[in-house]
This record gives sequence, structure tokens and C-alpha cells, in this order.
Amino acid sequence: MAQIKTAFVRPLRLSETPPPPIPSIDTSKPDLASVLYSQHRTLLSTHRTALSEHRTSLSEFRTDLSTQRTGMSTNRTEMSMRRTGMSFQRTRMSADRTLMSVIRTSLSLIGFGFTIFQFFGKLREAGTLTHAAAPRNFGITLVALGIAMLVMGIIYHGQFMIGLREERKRGKLAGLVHAESGFPPSMTLITAVVLLLIGILAIVSMVFQIGPFG
Repeated sequence: MAQIKTAFVRPLRLSETPPPPIPSIDTSKPDLASVLYSQHRTLLSTHRTALSEHRTSLSEFRTDLSTQRTGMSTNRTEMSMRRTGMSFQRTRMSADRTLMSVIRTSLSLIGFGFTIFQFFGKLREAGTLTHAAAPRNFGITLVALGIAMLVMGIIYHGQFMIGLREERKRGKLAGLVHAESGFPPSMTLITAVVLLLIGILAIVSMVFQIGPFG
């Protein structure tokens, strides 16, 4: 962005000078009267020219100030567009952080539910417990809850990002943002999808006793 640092100097205030006085004319001498009137008109013209030049200088000074203000306004507009573009990026990262929170909660539910299921299953196999259906069902419920929460988080994140991209596109078409930096693929979303697949495999193994976690 070009920075305007030129300092303009205001023209000096024009001293107030009265117009040339009207000469005394001897009407009995028309030739001399004509010369005196002509000289007076010349003096008046010189006076008007000086005033006109001063007005021109002031007008040029105002024009320079207007140009500088226009440049400053352009810079402010550019900075505003940059800030708006960065706010889109911050919003995108905030959405990723929200999805990370969902991943942490879902991972806790899935891991805790799977641990309960396996723990009480081993106790039953060892003969320590005769009835472990209730805690095993509780473990399955926790895993299902973690999966459901993860699905809702992924759907919400996808819808939010689509809306954010559309809003950014409309801002670019309206000239409000440059939209030069792209939105990279969300590693958080990829992690959430992978965790969702693991959770589905886990609950299938728990219910049907098949698969890698059976």
C-alpha cells in the first residue's frame, strides 16, 4: 500500500489591499481624461489578477489536500479489506477448534465406553461376574453417544464452512475482501472422519463380536 507523506504548504494569507482610487478627472481635457481612465482600468485589472492568482493558489492547495485525503481513504479501505479477510481466516480456525472440542469429547465417550465393555466382558469370561449385560450395554451406549456426537459435529462443521465460503465469495464479488488466501483442507475434519470410522468399527465389533475390535 502506498503511503502518502507529502506535506503541503498553505499559501500565505493575502494582505488586504484596497482597489485603486478613482482618479480626479478634468472634463475640460478629454484626451487626458481618457488616458487617466485607461490607467485606472489597468490598475483595477492588475488588482483583480492578483486576487485571481491567490484564489487559484488556494484552489490548488485544496485540490492537493483532497488528493491526499483520497489516498488516505484508499489506504484505510485497503486495510479494512485486509482485516475482513483475516477475520474469515480466524473464523475458519475457530470452527476447527470447535470441531476439536467435539473430537475430544467423542473420543472420551468412545474410549470410556469401549473400556467398560471390554473390562466387564473379561470379568465375565473369567467367571468373576455371572451377569455383565448392564455394564456392557452402558459401554455400548457411551460409544453410540460418542459416535452420534461426532456425526453431528461433522455435519455442523461442514454446513458452517460451506456458508463461510459462500459469504467470502459474496464479499469478493462485492469488492469487500480480496479473498486471495485459500481455505486449505481441514486436518481436523479429516481426523474427525477417521475417528468416526474407528468408532463405527468399534461398536460393530462390540455388538456383533466381529471385526478388529471383537
